[in-house]
Amino acid sequence: MQDMMHHSASAAFNLEEHDNGEMVFSRETTRLGHENRAAAFPASDTAQILTQEELARLKSPKQLLTLLQAKALDVGKIKSRLDYERELKKLQIELVKMQRWVQEKNKRVAILVEGRDAAGKGGTIQRFTKYLNPRAMRVVALPVPTEEERGQWYFQRYIKQLPNRGEVVFFDRSWYNRAVVEPVNGFCTQEQYERFMRQVPEFEHMLFEDGITLIKFWFSISKEEQVRRFRTREKNPLKQWKLSPIDEKAQKLWDAYTKYKEIMFSRTHTTFSPWVIVQANNKRKARVESMRYVLSSLDYEGRDAAAISLYPDPNIVTRYQRSASNLD
Repeated sequence: MQDMMHHSASAAFNLEEHDNGEMVFSRETTRLGHENRAAAFPASDTAQILTQEELARLKSPKQLLTLLQAKALDVGKIKSRLDYERELKKLQIELVKMQRWVQEKNKRVAILVEGRDAAGKGGTIQRFTKYLNPRAMRVVALPVPTEEERGQWYFQRYIKQLPNRGEVVFFDRSWYNRAVVEPVNGFCTQEQYERFMRQVPEFEHMLFEDGITLIKFWFSISKEEQVRRFRTREKNPLKQWKLSPIDEKAQKLWDAYTKYKEIMFSRTHTTFSPWVIVQANNKRKARVESMRYVLSSLDYEGRDAAAISLYPDPNIVTRYQRSASNLD
């Protein structure tokens, strides 16, 4: 019972990060290193703070439930979060096993994470990589190309970032910037765009023939969810750095993004390099189901002995289909 209480407490304390302050805890109650943010909330909300003393007095799960109800906390939401944390940890264990296999077998794995602004790309990559060995893993998020890079073959700077033997590389946006972001915002010419669209299937086929495993995710969110996340970022001083001039225009250019996204899918979805669509309005489900997809795609040693299902929910993760209507 004490183990359950400890796990419940440590997992629940992270709710604030994703649920916009619906639960507030003082720093000494958490084992996850969050700063004390109780002072930032009105006095009427401080009743929702759980103290170390209150937790220490708990003797049973029933008492924990009673305490949470007395604090007017959403018990269902807490239970959902605890279930998510347990599921996430089991999948992260499998990711560690997968990475060890990649190292031992000298595999090369490149995972592209694409999607609209605020689709949850960065947060998903963080959960993927949290326990991976940094010596055999990289996250690539390239800045705006330099003047020298603008004069190079478009793929050249991305080729430098491809995985070496025994390495997994995550691309937080990739060469597909030229398929959607650049034409929508006028950062490339029509000629450059058309050249890219002709070349990218051939480029990815070369990667496939050379033995690189390429997984292409598109995180799909609704227009309403995007604006909600933008507003959350504006209010959160720890997330304001994520906002950019491009983000500010994302809602106005929504239809243009949709147009170029659909063209990208139709011209670059291939049998050797398919697009995988992740319904991402629910961040937690998007994270765990995309993890399942990666794990189910690689025949790593020990996969059959996993303590959790590795088959992604088909309502969350699907391959692109020309006849299907996507969320965004």
